[in-house]
Amino acid sequence: MKLTSICIGISILLFYGSCAEEKKTDKETITIGSKKKEKTTQQKKTSSTPITLENKGVGPIKSLTFSKNIDQEMATRGEQLFKSKCVACHKATQKFIGPPMVGIYEKRSPEWVMNMIMNPDEMIKKDPVALALFKEYNNTIMINQNIPENEARAMAEWFRTLE
Repeated sequence: MKLTSICIGISILLFYGSCAEEKKTDKETITIGSKKKEKTTQQKKTSSTPITLENKGVGPIKSLTFSKNIDQEMATRGEQLFKSKCVACHKATQKFIGPPMVGIYEKRSPEWVMNMIMNPDEMIKKDPVALALFKEYNNTIMINQNIPENEARAMAEWFRTLE
């Protein structure tokens, strides 16, 4: 009986171990000025949401081009706005109830990001990427906080500062 229990326990552990998320660690060298820095990133192969930079989303923002330099004053205001309106569901650097903001512009266009902030109801109904994220995050609806364009733009600027 004891041997059977041990065998069943080991079988269960092996089964759950085979279902674990696959992680991939990449190392890349980044040159900033004359300093070289090795960056290690871990990627989980669990997201089924497509990466698309061409999609502008559904909403008032049709075009947005960032200047070369980050507007620090705007970014600081964006961080404050994010902390006052978004942290119940989003963390800047990790998955939570909603997706993290770090690296967002590697996956989404600036227009898409601002349209999602300003127009989440319509985005979830009409945008395939927003719908995929909705499903990925357990059908959790992003609350429409009626964020005006200038506040969404400030948050978008702050997202640029996240690494």
